Amino acid sequence: MTEQDTQMTPAQAWEIARADGCAQAEMVRSGEIAPDAPVEAAIARIEALDGPVNAVTHRAFDHARTAVGKIPGGAPRARVPYLLKASCEYPGFPVASGSRAKRDTVATRNWPLGARFDAAGLVPVGMSAMPEFGLLATGESLLYGPTCNPWDLGRSAGGSSSGAAAAVAMGLVPFAHASDAAGSIRMPASNCGIIGFKASRGGNVRARAQHWIDDTLCSDGLFARSMRDTAWAARFVRPAEARMLPAPERRLRIALDLKAMHGGEAEPAVAEVIRRAAQMCEALGHAVVETPLAYDRAAAFDALGVLWPYLGGDLCDGYSALHPDTPLSDLLEPWTIGLRERRATISPHRLAAALGTIGRVREQLESFHRDHDVVLSPVTRTVPPKLGTLAPDRPFDQLWDALFDYMSYTPLQNIAGTPSITLPLATAPGNLPVGALFSAAPMADEMLLALGAELEGAFPWADRWPPAAEPAGAGA
Repeated sequence: MTEQDTQMTPAQAWEIARADGCAQAEMVRSGEIAPDAPVEAAIARIEALDGPVNAVTHRAFDHARTAVGKIPGGAPRARVPYLLKASCEYPGFPVASGSRAKRDTVATRNWPLGARFDAAGLVPVGMSAMPEFGLLATGESLLYGPTCNPWDLGRSAGGSSSGAAAAVAMGLVPFAHASDAAGSIRMPASNCGIIGFKASRGGNVRARAQHWIDDTLCSDGLFARSMRDTAWAARFVRPAEARMLPAPERRLRIALDLKAMHGGEAEPAVAEVIRRAAQMCEALGHAVVETPLAYDRAAAFDALGVLWPYLGGDLCDGYSALHPDTPLSDLLEPWTIGLRERRATISPHRLAAALGTIGRVREQLESFHRDHDVVLSPVTRTVPPKLGTLAPDRPFDQLWDALFDYMSYTPLQNIAGTPSITLPLATAPGNLPVGALFSAAPMADEMLLALGAELEGAFPWADRWPPAAEPAGAGA
């Protein structure tokens, strides 16, 4: 293929898409493919395959084709395509955040995270779908419509980084920006069968404007299908002042815990996947013992139930002030409005207790990790739910119960500010992806990245693709 060959066949695009980001950059660097080939492959696959999945909300193909020629060849991932999450501000791109209230908003600034992506030589080819302001664990916003799970189009891709996970799972792009304030990286990664890494608090450069809850809970990074891509991205966006612990040069002590924050346990299909992951760890010589993680589950779960309404309530307050003559229901979804109504029931004493829980839970996890390097647990309590189960227009109380029952594992690491990674080690009946969640002590990010690489080497998943990923006539 020459640099002028921009009209790719499905087979050519698929051959590039099967390579991870590291490989695509090397293929360009070595001259094996034209400098614009990775971007053209991504464009071809988005045009051909995204329709039924609905992962990409904005197609920035003209921007990408122009940007490719301006990328310095020495950048570490020069000319490799990626997607921005719809909440990420990037100059000239829409920043709708999945909300009708922001449907016409165009970003004018770039935060340090976006600048890191630019420095890496990555080329944004578009933006990915998400629920309104990332407040749900499924991509079914009223603005975009549902983002479907590429393994089963009748099920959720997870959320809030819904389109990002689906796009990487499909090989539309090798990287996609994702953010995680209660599991929004790890849940969609689990549902879509890819890797989802959440760094320790402070483990990535600033991605957005300051907000007291957001800065406490949220981490940002890049989805990928390979551990070398995941590890490179985690390190590339890490602040210089972050002091990560080195990975230990010994076998790990892994605690297996199936118990959720609310005290329940994972459904049998999920529990079976996690037990198989434990057996894989034991096969590699790690010591696995089934023991519950010692922390105040009730307090942590209640803190989540306090902080989430404050996030939704803040958004309602802001858009009410910006549009005083517009009914809030014309701007925001029923779920977001319901969160403000729930916030009105929260007393100052309960808010103070929730804020105190953040520090106490972190101390409890630090104590537990003195005897256990890693905790292995489910990512969600069930397999990927059917579309509609977590939709924003369900009756509020029903949705509240369903959401916090489903996402009852991952918020713990956001509250404590600890690192966590979900790995696609096995599947549930029906070939549904179910990730295994590995979590560690604060700043032990490198240990999780090393463990992920070891498990990938022993139990590879690179050739595991959704049925819809390979286009007709592309060949193997």
